[in-house]
Amino acid sequence: MSAFSCRLAGLILLTLVIALSGGSSAYASEPPLTVLDEPSIELENFPIEYVVTEPGEAFAQVRSKQYTHYESRLALGTDAKSVWLRFRLHNSLANAREVFVHFPEAYHNRAVGFYEVRGGQLTNTAEIDLNHATESPYMVREQAVYATEIGAGETITLYVHSWSYSHQWFEVQVYDEAHSRDALAGTMLDIALMVGILLALIIFNFLLYISARSLDNVFYALYLISGALWIALSYGLLGNMLGLFGEVALQFHLSLMTMAIFLILFMTAVFDTRKSFPREHKVLLFLLVILVADLIYGLFDMVAALSYASSIAALMIVLTLSVGISIWRKGHPLAKFFLLGHSFFFIFNALAVLYYKSILDFSYITKHGVGIGIMLEALMLAFIVAYRIKMLEQIKASEQRLRIEAQTDSLTLLHNRRYFYRRANELLEKARAQSVPMAVLAIDIDDFKQVNDHFGHQVGDQVLVKLAELLRTSCRSNDVVARFGGEEFVVLLYRTSLSSAEAIAQTLRLACKEMQVNLSESQELSITVSIGVAEVDLNISSIELALHDADTALYQAKGGGRDRVVVYGESPELEMTTESN
Repeated sequence: MSAFSCRLAGLILLTLVIALSGGSSAYASEPPLTVLDEPSIELENFPIEYVVTEPGEAFAQVRSKQYTHYESRLALGTDAKSVWLRFRLHNSLANAREVFVHFPEAYHNRAVGFYEVRGGQLTNTAEIDLNHATESPYMVREQAVYATEIGAGETITLYVHSWSYSHQWFEVQVYDEAHSRDALAGTMLDIALMVGILLALIIFNFLLYISARSLDNVFYALYLISGALWIALSYGLLGNMLGLFGEVALQFHLSLMTMAIFLILFMTAVFDTRKSFPREHKVLLFLLVILVADLIYGLFDMVAALSYASSIAALMIVLTLSVGISIWRKGHPLAKFFLLGHSFFFIFNALAVLYYKSILDFSYITKHGVGIGIMLEALMLAFIVAYRIKMLEQIKASEQRLRIEAQTDSLTLLHNRRYFYRRANELLEKARAQSVPMAVLAIDIDDFKQVNDHFGHQVGDQVLVKLAELLRTSCRSNDVVARFGGEEFVVLLYRTSLSSAEAIAQTLRLACKEMQVNLSESQELSITVSIGVAEVDLNISSIELALHDADTALYQAKGGGRDRVVVYGESPELEMTTESN
């Protein structure tokens, strides 16, 4: 009987132990304890516990829930809008300590709360509505800071409530007063640097736009503005500098969608996908429709739109990378640079998305992944824009060179027949409008065939080049000098009467006669030219008719003995008499 009683008592005791252990609540268990045993306090990674709740649950309900152990840096994704965390601090020193609890990510929240428990009793609360953050003494720029004092040998329990709009990620830090000031002074330097780089790129792109006036410069500038705005907002710079919090700041998250939209538009412009890559263009348009739809959705329900942001960002990265690879395989010279920059964007955004979805733990890179990715891609896109402008300038230079070659005689570098007619007709219209005279000279080298036959074509080419240089330097800038072929040259004299044209022709004839072509150190060649002069009748004449008249006068000069000037309509005999005199 006594043995049975012992077994029964043991069974009852075991049942009581199981019941007590199974029925005990999280409220009975103690939060993780951190001992403050150093003169200075700088806790940036210490044990905490957290629990996900409904936003409206009261503190009394929250205390009795089951908490999960974690460290002071936490990422829980989009499913945890309301999170409570707790931890204990014990002051082991012989004097009271003032501690400052920092919540750096307060700027992106809807609300933040601090709850202090001493001896099991709630002794103080500090609740911050981010829609009225500037009215709260607990908001210090972009951070929420709660200060309290812990007596010698005393232990306190602190609860922190984080109620976010979309993604739940945060860290908690505990400092003494000196380290608290240092932490507040040292924030935002890296974010300000990122935004500063993007602003510098915006200025750089503006200067490029002045030079190129290309549509991709516009899309790139809008991409940079959206990216800079999103980084400044998402990492607290706008809250730090401008005090933008709550629902007002929430609307600026639309810049995340506009940034993606402008990136796609930049791709369509810089790669000319509509004409050159129609299949890839359709993929980009499909993605553009999704982004625009989410943007419009965000105008009405920003919180719901942001809940899809990570998934849409992942889809955008995959599709744009695929399009970039396809364009690269088809040989576009800029695609490899885009892929390099977009790969940076992909890698760092993938880390950030995995962090936002609570798959990766908190770290500087995972927390700032989107900002780092945007900045690196923006730098590469700046290179693409500059490189494309260089390519366009090379194409324009090549086209200009081809145009010059098409309208220039390759040997003498004078204008050719095609350019002469085009420019001469332009000047004819201008002369008619201004009622100013014009004249043409038809110039031919005398006995040029004998020069080629006796000295060779190389010497003949030297003669042509020498004469061309003489005509170029002797005529005015608004005159048109051209080689029509062989040894024949034509000069259009703008704003020149017939008598003045004759005087100019005589001057040219004499200059040609004095011109020497060096054949060797001891031998020089002299040439003469015959020139026909004709007036351009502004009322009834055309350039072709005036040239015909000048050619007629030239043939008369040739027939009259060469080395002379003949004006169309005047007697060659009179010309010869003038020459002999």
